[in-house]
Amino acid sequence: MRMSNNPAKGGNPVRRNGSYLAVAVALCLSGACAARADAEKRPRELVSFGTLRAASIDEARSQASNWLKGVGKTDATTQKAFDAIWAEADRPVLDRVAASLALGDAGAARLLQQARDPASPAPLQVPALLKDGKRPAFFRANLSLAYARALSQRRVYEESLGALKAAQPEQVVDPASYLFYRAVAEHALLLKDEANRSIVRLLDDAVEVPDRYKMVSVLMAFDMQTWREKDLGEIARKMDNIERRLELARGGPHTQKIQKEVVLRLDEMIKKLENQAKGE
Repeated sequence: MRMSNNPAKGGNPVRRNGSYLAVAVALCLSGACAARADAEKRPRELVSFGTLRAASIDEARSQASNWLKGVGKTDATTQKAFDAIWAEADRPVLDRVAASLALGDAGAARLLQQARDPASPAPLQVPALLKDGKRPAFFRANLSLAYARALSQRRVYEESLGALKAAQPEQVVDPASYLFYRAVAEHALLLKDEANRSIVRLLDDAVEVPDRYKMVSVLMAFDMQTWREKDLGEIARKMDNIERRLELARGGPHTQKIQKEVVLRLDEMIKKLENQAKGE
């Protein structure tokens, strides 16, 4: 699916108007609702139905402030910087939480800076800091989400998904963003069942989901309904994944394995066409 090179950046130009609503309804009926039906055939990890609420500004600020105090960052300079972060009324809550974590932890600041820097090499594994059980859940979960979002915007989906798996949507200040970026990574990595489950949770369980998340999620669900094994579409998706990995300088064994799968499938299709031409 080519809504843009990166659906996580909101590349789809459809805006919220009559056409938007008509397209959304039509696609939901044929795509997202089918994804929900597929997902409901399997046991769900958690049945919550609209209980994943984003933290309010006051709640998130209080949590971030308590965390800063817990790590001993109580000096006047830090408090002034913290107040400045939370005074930015137009800044999303997750961004303010991420900035607060970077303010209080040099390791978190370094991870986020590297994840956001397009010139920085893509990571090859999930940082140990995100999996450190000795760290508070508030720190690990929200840092994981901010880190995963930054990687997703660079199309580094493997580690983005790995970082999100280190947390749960119930632990972050913005559950809708968690589920959306998880679905984006799973869709990009051709993990159809997993992506469908994330989309269903986003649409069913999360509260106050941004319209752009809903629209892109519906489009991803609709796209996956067209996926078929061993057809040209599957080859094209794998070739796109190969191209992405090579752009990230990931030409190792995993990429080579995908390349071999593509070549093998193309050989099978060519032989089938040759046999058909011979009347066999």
